[in-house]
Amino acid sequence: MKRALHWIIISLTAALAAGGVQARPRLYIATELSTPSSMQVDGQLVGFATDKVRVIMDRAEVDYEIEVLPWKRAFLLAQTQANACIYSTTRIPEREKQFKWVGPTHENDWTLFARFDRNFRFTKIEDARPYRIGGLLGDVRSEMLTSQGYIVDTVHDPLSNPRKLMVNRIDLWVTSTRIGNNTIAENGWTGQIVPVLTFKRTEQYLACNPAVPDALIAKMNAVLKDMNNEGVSAAIERKYNYAGSAVRR
Repeated sequence: MKRALHWIIISLTAALAAGGVQARPRLYIATELSTPSSMQVDGQLVGFATDKVRVIMDRAEVDYEIEVLPWKRAFLLAQTQANACIYSTTRIPEREKQFKWVGPTHENDWTLFARFDRNFRFTKIEDARPYRIGGLLGDVRSEMLTSQGYIVDTVHDPLSNPRKLMVNRIDLWVTSTRIGNNTIAENGWTGQIVPVLTFKRTEQYLACNPAVPDALIAKMNAVLKDMNNEGVSAAIERKYNYAGSAVRR
């Protein structure tokens, strides 16, 4: 019996060494807190984007760890660590070769907010050119507006921008409708800070380091497509009262 067990162990070891038994892939996944996409509830990281990522990993048979980091640090990590991914990431031409892409998982928008008493009446983004715009460091909106010559002050803490807005240290705050409205409601600024212009709509992805194998990227994309077709993605969004954003492709 001992001899048989001994040979079983040797055979399994040899098979692993020869690649006969494939270990499950493992990914390190980073994100930021952004209600209701990713948020801490009773010590657990949840949210509609987080739940979708977890289902993708489980169905694709991927071992994973999710960590909440400041966005700039999370983005850099996904660019430099071979098994790392980041969500929810805006896919734009300037980033196309920096990552391999799983998605889109949902849609997002680029929206300017201002104090209600400023009475801005913008019809296009160019109307904001003379004003100081508060943005988040590393956020695609801040980077794109800066590259186009807008006056953008960036901060590390997402709450700094609405606070600066309230004391007139900036004129506008660029974020998404979802993040802006949630932040306003949670901090007692309802009626004091309002959206003044939505000037762009984008799609969000799980963005992975280029070293992640193509076959794994294809498998995760196939899983997400099945989730969309089966109504799983929509059900997750309804759970968080976030309807109408899932991309069905």
